[in-house]
Amino acid sequence: MSVTARRYEPRGAQRRVLDSGQSLLVLFVGLLLIAAVAQTAAAGITDARTAVAFGALIALGELLRLNLPGDREAAPIAMAGALAYALLLEVGDQPARHDAQEVIAVTAIAMIVGALPHLAVGRPARLPAMAARLLAVAFVAVVLRPLAPAITDRWWLELPVMLSLVIAAWFVEAVIAALIRTDVLRARFGVSLLDELRVQLPLGAAVGASALLISFAAEIMGLAAIAVFTAPLLVTQVALRRYAGIRATYLQTVRALARVTEIGGYVEAGHSARVSRLAVAIGRELGMPEPSLLELEYAALMHDIGQLSLVHPIPGGATVLVSRADQDRIAELGSDVIRRAGVLDEVAELVRCQAWPARGHDPAPPLGSRIIRAANAFDDMVGSSTDRDRSAVAIDRMRLDPVGYDVEVVDALRDVAGRRVPSRL
Repeated sequence: MSVTARRYEPRGAQRRVLDSGQSLLVLFVGLLLIAAVAQTAAAGITDARTAVAFGALIALGELLRLNLPGDREAAPIAMAGALAYALLLEVGDQPARHDAQEVIAVTAIAMIVGALPHLAVGRPARLPAMAARLLAVAFVAVVLRPLAPAITDRWWLELPVMLSLVIAAWFVEAVIAALIRTDVLRARFGVSLLDELRVQLPLGAAVGASALLISFAAEIMGLAAIAVFTAPLLVTQVALRRYAGIRATYLQTVRALARVTEIGGYVEAGHSARVSRLAVAIGRELGMPEPSLLELEYAALMHDIGQLSLVHPIPGGATVLVSRADQDRIAELGSDVIRRAGVLDEVAELVRCQAWPARGHDPAPPLGSRIIRAANAFDDMVGSSTDRDRSAVAIDRMRLDPVGYDVEVVDALRDVAGRRVPSRL
């Protein structure tokens, strides 16, 4: 079973106040919306029936938006409807005469309408994600609508042009999302972009295909094509939502298992969560891809599970104070427990190798194990304290042991620890 479909961000990462980059994005899209609405109001709606039909589909899609791995927001039905409206060349035997401004106005207003119920029940608006989707649709509309008269009824031109624009729109949205995550999570842009492309590719293909089918089918079926070709995407979204729920339950089980050592008095309260957050922050600082970060988080959460085998708990659960042989034994026992689940072999391997020194061991421990070793030692020495002097002493102690601790990992730990505040990393 894969462990890639889950969020790994520190709690509250998506609830922070918008920073300057996201604020500029939202402001730019807001100005674009105002201009589009003003021009559309002055010129009038070319086909109110079509605009209302596609607007209703977009609003429904925003209402049914879902979370993808990494706490990403997606609205596949809304995106498919908006792209189809931007790509629409004919409805029945009548040409589609709406321009780019009308596409932007209808899409934006429908997105706002669909987001209102979420706001009414206290869910976040997620304006940057909505802005990214609107910009991708605007790009398609601005490029295609002026070309519509020239390519209509010429399928050998329609198909390659539309397909190219759908791919470009998907890439635009992925780039904007990657820029946002790079800023919010302090990740590397290249890694964030690859993660975005990997996560969004399957759903993006389904959205693009649905948009193309709706736009082409509308030439023959009229607006009935909206209902016919949205249904498969709706079924896919329901399946994704159920899968996300299963993964959330799975995560809760892992976290509950990780807390057993705290409830039993083997480690200090909050130790596993702190080590996990710190390890993920270090991994992100080092440019680890998202699937590896998720495995790292799971391993860090359960890195002390082997202590349950101890007859006499280690004072404070600080494994950094015990002998190398005891550290290896605790790691091996914890790895055996995790491996029995049958679905977390990579995680079990990270736990098994966490006590190995960074140098001089054959084979060398994987990067995730070296990160857990450093994060665990740091928390054993510092705990929940955010005192910079105490953190500096702990890091200096690890830097004096380049055999036991990876120098690159310790340098990343130093940078991450310098950003620590009482509530988060």
